[in-house]
Amino acid sequence: MCDYSLHAVANRPAELAETLVSTKFPNTTTRGFSAPDNPNMAVCLRPGTELAFEDDVQTDGVIFRKKVRDRLARFRRIRADEPHQHHDALEFSNGMIVLLTDLVPGQRATVLQLPAKPIEEKPDVFAPTTLGRRLTEV
Repeated sequence: MCDYSLHAVANRPAELAETLVSTKFPNTTTRGFSAPDNPNMAVCLRPGTELAFEDDVQTDGVIFRKKVRDRLARFRRIRADEPHQHHDALEFSNGMIVLLTDLVPGQRATVLQLPAKPIEEKPDVFAPTTLGRRLTEV
């Protein structure tokens, strides 16, 4: 839910329709999302969460800020096989992928849609039956 670099920051899951702000968290070298009224608590997103930003998104470059030229994004986890790299990213509708930690602080986004929760497996589920017989009976 939250990148490895935010494990020392208090966090909670995102809620549908809430407004988030890109934030640089105190005592860390990383960025993520927080609620506008609580900048010290990270708001974590599940892969597939859809966001709409108020303005075109900007990222920090080496010298200048870069514009993504898009406002709609879906949260993704990337580079999962690389343990000490940032994994939290946004995939924009124009195809651009941006790490969350590269977002310029202060940008506001609204959670448009949360991903479906995975269906829990039920241990003692029997195979469906047809006319009172198990499908495995022939």
